[in-house]
This record gives sequence, structure tokens and C-alpha cells, in this order.
Amino acid sequence: MCNSGQHKEATRLLNEMVDNNISLSIFTYTILVDAYCKEGMISEAEAIVDTMRKQGIEPKVVTYNALINGYCLQNKMDKARGVFQLMIKKGCAPNILSYNIMINGYCKAKRLDKAMELFHEISQTGLIPDTVTYSTLMQGMCQLGRVSTACELLKKMVASGQVPDLVTCSILLDGFCKGGKLEEALKFFQAMRNSGVELNIVSYSILIDGLCKTGHIKVAKELFCELSINGLKPNVYAYAIMINGFCKEGVPDEAYQLFRSMEDNDCLPNSCCYNVMIQGFFRNGYTSEATQLPTEMVSKGFSANLWTATLFVDLIIRSNKSILI
Repeated sequence: MCNSGQHKEATRLLNEMVDNNISLSIFTYTILVDAYCKEGMISEAEAIVDTMRKQGIEPKVVTYNALINGYCLQNKMDKARGVFQLMIKKGCAPNILSYNIMINGYCKAKRLDKAMELFHEISQTGLIPDTVTYSTLMQGMCQLGRVSTACELLKKMVASGQVPDLVTCSILLDGFCKGGKLEEALKFFQAMRNSGVELNIVSYSILIDGLCKTGHIKVAKELFCELSINGLKPNVYAYAIMINGFCKEGVPDEAYQLFRSMEDNDCLPNSCCYNVMIQGFFRNGYTSEATQLPTEMVSKGFSANLWTATLFVDLIIRSNKSILI
């Protein structure tokens, strides 16, 4: 019921169990607390915790973690910290997941100093930071443009015996690309290959996107063609990146050829691909070609986004002006 969003019915059942003197476990209560927190219904989650206490059941770490996560999802970090401190006060020691949730919350709130304070606190408790801890912090650093600091953390991670996984590496690769450090991105990508990390379509797409945005379309095209050689199948996102890249480089014909090849490769264009292609035609002065695609797009159940619609409105206005003149 919680998984399907029927929280009220789940609460009704829980109260019915209490009324019928059916013994409830911490797990039963926590399911409901977690569900309410993920839906942003923190006050309801707190009410469930109060019911637990009235039944003589004290919250455990899993319950506290659910509450902390609920406040973090709403960016209420002071409230989350309050629950974190209450857990310690009640004699319930936080686990590594507790710290990871808090660190993630602080990173998303761009309060990296607080996240680092908790990171340094972990070792004092006897816990060991895991891959998620390092990855979360690295992502927070990269989002603030502190890629070099993220690299230092990666070195510390390896030195501590933690092995970076594909997610960790992809975070840093994305940081290099978004920071405009394409040379470092290419070197790191090659290092990922050499280390035996099994690259996926996401890793390739990150680098291809970075290359396209910085005008390195030739290298991007080579990587895109390399996908099938390595047994990877381009998805709609990868196609949209390359189509947009070709259009930005002033080769809409090559973009359209790739766009039309999608169906042959069992990857049907979605709304994003149609919008990117239409915008690319407009950008390169291919007005006639741009006006032919919307009918096909609509027939497949897709619609123009705001930017595409604006381009058509602008075209109509200019056409009306030329008729008046």
C-alpha cells in the first residue's frame, strides 16, 4: 500500500492492528514512516513515531534514517541535523547510512563545509566511509566546480582501500566535462578503460556530450561509432547529444542522417530528438526542413517544447511582416 501511494489506507490498517492488540514490530512502523517521508509528509511521519513511543517501541537507526532523509529531501537541513543529534542523545548510534544521508543533504544544499565536517567525524566514531560516502562528496564538489578537490578525495579514497566503482568514476568524468577540462576528461576516460572498469552508455554519453559542447565533434563522432564496437547500444539520449552536436557544428545534413538512422537501429526518436532536430534545422537556416517535421512528431504523440514553439511563432511573425511589406 505504501509503495502504491495508499498511505491513508496503510495508516488505517496499522491503527486497526493496534486496536486488535496485534503486536507491531519496529519494521512495520518504519515502512510507514519511510513512505510518508518520501512523499514529503513529515508531520504525518512524526505522528507515526509518536504512536510508536506510546506503544513502548523506541525508534531504531532505520527509523531515524527515514526521518532524516525526509527532512533532507525538503532541504530542511537544520531539522535533519536535529533528528541526527536526537538519535545520538537517545543512545542510538548512527550508522554509515545515517552519515551518507546527511552528507548528501548538505551537498545538495551546497553546504559542502558541513558535509566535510560530517565526513571527518565518521572516522572518530569508528565507522569507515564507503564508496557512497566518497561518491556523494565528489559529486557535491563537482557541482560547485571544485573538480581538483574531488580528484584529491579520489586519491584519498583509493589510499583508504575503497575501490572506485563506475558511478564514482562517472561523477568525476562529468565534473571534468562540465568544468571544460576536456584534456583531463579524455585522460581519465582512458584511465577508466585501462583499470578494467566496464564502461556503459552513461560514461560514453558524458564524454560525448562534453566533446560536442566544446566543438570537438570529430572525436565525439569517433566515440559514438565506438559504442557498437564495444557491444553498447546508443540510447535516445546519446543520439540527441550527437544530433545536437552536428547541428551546432553547422552540419545539419549529417545530423538528419543520424536522426533517420535511429529507427533502423531499433531506437525510436522521442520528443527530445524531434525538438533537437527541428531546432537544429532552424539554427542552420533549413526552414523548409524544419517545418516538415512537426506533423510527423505530432502524429507519433509528441509535442513541441517551449523553445521549438517559440521558433515557429517567430517564423510566422516574420512571414506576416514580409507579406505586409
